[in-house]
Amino acid sequence: MKNVILYALIFSLLFNVFQYINSTKILEAKDKEVVKVKDRLKISRDSVFTLANANYFALESDQDAQEYFYSNGLDYQKTAIKVKEDLITLNENKNGNKLVPYEPINGKPFLINTSKVLNHRWIIAEFSNGDFWGQILVKYFVSEGKTTEFETVETVLYEKQTKE
Repeated sequence: MKNVILYALIFSLLFNVFQYINSTKILEAKDKEVVKVKDRLKISRDSVFTLANANYFALESDQDAQEYFYSNGLDYQKTAIKVKEDLITLNENKNGNKLVPYEPINGKPFLINTSKVLNHRWIIAEFSNGDFWGQILVKYFVSEGKTTEFETVETVLYEKQTKE
């Protein structure tokens, strides 16, 4: 009987040591996994924050600007499309887009390439003539059934960098 109790005690001791070592390894592995998940979560949150801030100045995320359109009986999405189309239509002038306050250089007129409606009053756009480019801040006024009115607020012009 003494041997049975001794064997049971030794077995119990070995079982407890095994359980302790195994549990410690499992716990360490889970801790490493938690750290990895936390790192990924931080990266994801930073990415979401960056994206949210990148789109901060956009009609799609500006509730006040949307409310302005709704209060005037306009759909902000359709209005944004119309405003962009009216802006690009100004490129049809042979001397370039009239909102860009620069004369054609080397016979190349300045045309607006792309634009973003920031809110119910402003647009930022990129323009170029192939050698020079820049950005333009435009104030706009839109009314139902009328062509959009534009007013240049500010521009910046860059020269194409050449490699030697």
